[in-house]
Amino acid sequence: MNLSSPSVLEVQQKSKAKLTASLYQAIWRWHFYAGIIFAPFLIILAFSGSVYLFKPQIEGYLYKDMFNVQEIGSTTMTADDIIAKTERAYPGTAITSVEFTNDPAKTIKLTGSLDGITRLMYADPYTGKLSGMMDSDKTFSAFFKKMHSELVIGGTWANRLVELAACWAIILVVTGLYLWWPRNRFQLWGTILPRLRKPGSRQFWRDLHAVPAFWLSLLIVILIATGLPWSGVVGSQINRLANSTNSNYPPYALSFAAKPESVTVAKDIAQDIPWASENLPVPASVAGGYIKLEVEDIKQIADKQAIAAPYTISMPRGEQGVYTIATSHSRPGNNATLHVDQYSGAVLTDVRFAQYGLMAKGITMGIALHEGRLFGVPNQILGLITALGVILMALSSYFMWRKRKPDGKLGAPAKAKTKGTAIGVLLIMLVFGALMPLVGLSIISIVLLDWLVIRRIKPLKAWFAV
Repeated sequence: MNLSSPSVLEVQQKSKAKLTASLYQAIWRWHFYAGIIFAPFLIILAFSGSVYLFKPQIEGYLYKDMFNVQEIGSTTMTADDIIAKTERAYPGTAITSVEFTNDPAKTIKLTGSLDGITRLMYADPYTGKLSGMMDSDKTFSAFFKKMHSELVIGGTWANRLVELAACWAIILVVTGLYLWWPRNRFQLWGTILPRLRKPGSRQFWRDLHAVPAFWLSLLIVILIATGLPWSGVVGSQINRLANSTNSNYPPYALSFAAKPESVTVAKDIAQDIPWASENLPVPASVAGGYIKLEVEDIKQIADKQAIAAPYTISMPRGEQGVYTIATSHSRPGNNATLHVDQYSGAVLTDVRFAQYGLMAKGITMGIALHEGRLFGVPNQILGLITALGVILMALSSYFMWRKRKPDGKLGAPAKAKTKGTAIGVLLIMLVFGALMPLVGLSIISIVLLDWLVIRRIKPLKAWFAV
C-alpha cells in the first residue's frame, strides 16, 4: 500500500472543492458582466423612482397655488358650469375628464385638449376660475415618470431597455446572494456588518456592496417585481395569465349581457384606471335620440354607488360612448371602475377591488407598495432606503472593480475551469430567460457574440479574458 497516495476521501474533497470554485467563477462572471452593463441604468431607475415616491409632497409644494383654493366659499359651482366656463374662456378647449375630491380646500382638476396638446387645468370650485394650466407631458411627475419608464428618451426601445435592466437586476440579486454566502465559516464582519476601518480599500468597497445587498435583497426583488406589471413584455404575460385564469377581473363583474364586439378597452378611453381594469372591454351606450346626461348627474351616480374620492369622471366619446367613473385609489381596497350609459345613467360595468381575482389583488397591492402609497410615509421611506441602497451598491461595485482591474484588460473574473459547470450555469440562466423573455434574448445574443466574434479576435479575447 502506498501511504503517499491520496485517499478516496481526499480525492472527493479536492473534486468537490474544484467544482465549488468552478461554480463560483461561472456565477461571478455572469454577475460581473450583468453589473457592469446594467449598473448605470439601475442608478437612473433608482434615482428617478426615489424622487417619484414623493410626488404628492413635491408637487403639493411646487404647484400649491394651482392645487389649493384661495378662499373656501359657501357654495360650489356644478362641474358642468365649470367646464362650460373653461371652454368659453379658452376657445378650442375640449374637456375630457374631471377629477373630484372631497377636500373643500382643493381645486378641481380638469383634463382637456387645447391646440392639440393635453392640458391639466385646475379650477376653483367656488368661482370656476382657473388657478393654473400645465402641459400634461411637462409636469414634474411626468418628467420623472418618463425617466423611470423610458429613460426620458421615450419610445418602445427605451421602455424595453428599462425592462431588461430591471429583469437583470433580479438575476444580480440572486447571483449576488450566492457570491455573498460564507464559504467556510460564518463571520459577523464582512457578512452582515461592513468592515469600514480601511476607507478606500477593496475590502471597504466590497463590504459596502455586499452587506447592504444582503439586507436589502428581498426589498429589491419585491420592488422590481411590483413594477414589472407595467412592463411591455413581462407585463403583457402577467396580464394574459391573469385574464386566462380569471384571476384579474371575473366575468360576472360585467353587468352588461354580451361582451362588446369592440376591442376598445378602459385604458384607451379614460383616466385614473386601476391596473386590474385597464383591459376591461368598454360597453356602448344605447343611442336613439336621447338627451345626454350632465357630468353632475354622473357625479351623483358615483356618490350613490359609494365611490371613494378622489375619483375621475371621463367623458363619453361619440354617440355610443360611455361615461367612465374610475379611481386608482391610494387605498387599493377603494379601487373602482364603472362604465355608465351616457343617456340613461345605467351602470353597465362595475368592477371593484373586492371582485378582483387573487392575482389582480396581489398586483394591485404591489403597485401601491411600489409607488409608496400603500401605507403612507413609512412606505415612501422604505422605498427610498431601497432605492438609495441600489445606488450605493452600483457605485461601490464600480470602485471595487477599479481596485482589481489590471491595465489593458476589462478585469472580468476568470472563466470556470470546468466546462460542464459553465454550461450548467448557462442552462440555469436560460431558465431565467424563459421566465423573462428579454433576458433570454440577451443571453442568446451574448453567447452568439462570444462564440462568433470575441473568441475569434485575439485582442478582444484577451480583453474579455475568454
